[in-house]
Amino acid sequence: MRILVIGAGIGGLAAARALRTDGHDVTVYERASALRTSGSALTLWSNGTGILADLGISTDGLGAPIDLLEQRDHAGGVLMRIDVSLAAIRYGHPHLAMPRRDLIRRLASVLPASDIVFDKTCTGVTQDARHARVEFADGGTEAADLVIGADGARSVVRRHVWGTDPTVPTGWITWQGLGPIDLDVVSSRRGLMIVGPEGMCGLLPAGDGLLQWWFDLRRDPAAPLPDSPIAELRERFGHWAEPVPRVLAAVSDADVEYFAHHRHKVPRSWSLGRATLLGDAAHTMPPTVAQGGNQALEDAWALTRALRRTATLPEALADYRSSRTRRASLTARRAGSETTNKYLPTLSRLTPDALVSRYHTRWLRQISTYLSDGPSRPSGPTAAVRA
Repeated sequence: MRILVIGAGIGGLAAARALRTDGHDVTVYERASALRTSGSALTLWSNGTGILADLGISTDGLGAPIDLLEQRDHAGGVLMRIDVSLAAIRYGHPHLAMPRRDLIRRLASVLPASDIVFDKTCTGVTQDARHARVEFADGGTEAADLVIGADGARSVVRRHVWGTDPTVPTGWITWQGLGPIDLDVVSSRRGLMIVGPEGMCGLLPAGDGLLQWWFDLRRDPAAPLPDSPIAELRERFGHWAEPVPRVLAAVSDADVEYFAHHRHKVPRSWSLGRATLLGDAAHTMPPTVAQGGNQALEDAWALTRALRRTATLPEALADYRSSRTRRASLTARRAGSETTNKYLPTLSRLTPDALVSRYHTRWLRQISTYLSDGPSRPSGPTAAVRA
């Protein structure tokens, strides 16, 4: 089939890799002039790293392994320790925190350069019985058997499929950054989640001596941004126990990125005719459960599998929907609740570490099509779906 992917993010590039391996004719169109390498860092859990392995994409030298998540209160007391290595052992794939730019470059490197076309902004999608046609801001159009909207939280393809943009702000925002800050966390296999009445601070090693840091706080996304985000963060969080003051002392406004949290109810259908959705376009969610990139990889894997194992495009898109909507909806509801940002010290202290560690292992399987169903790639390329 001829397939157009709109958006060269994690999900779009992974889908292009998987679909091309199966013999489809794929082109990715990206509105930016080059690969988008902003976004600080992200965490891939066993579902994400397992899918990369299934796609033949090595994670060697990518990021830093994470075996333990430690939750502390703002005074420095330990509230909870989650042994996430249990899930890595159970499913046979590691947990890695890494710069987003490194993952994007790794995904792009396994595609022919001609498969990604930059400076192409999608402005609309139309369809007839035989083709879907993408319209671009430069006046050009392209027709295909299938259009995949991997164009993020303000997706043009989503407006075609659903007729609206359903996202709403959660009332939380993130200030985040990535840099070589001298903390023991950087050389460890441990992440810190520090919570207090003012919000949450997260710290993770990201490989190559880099620290991923972020602050989540309640804020009206429509309110004007401060002239100095770091000054505001120091005022709000500077009295917290170490290592928070040390992080705030080591960074400047030039190091920080802003991210507003949005959510929506995930509809049961992600497709209309010959157009379908993937990643944030299908399920915009806050980053609070660190599943955004993982769920985009899940979508890419599940859509490719559906096209591989069904006879017609409508059957494939129905298979894709049935395998992903419930799990993505479960993930989006959990992330949208912003529970991990809330200061609930009594509940955290009363929850046994062993119990929450086992729960995390089970939860990964509940939200993962890949971990639930397992890889199913045949030995050779197949593109037998009738368009």
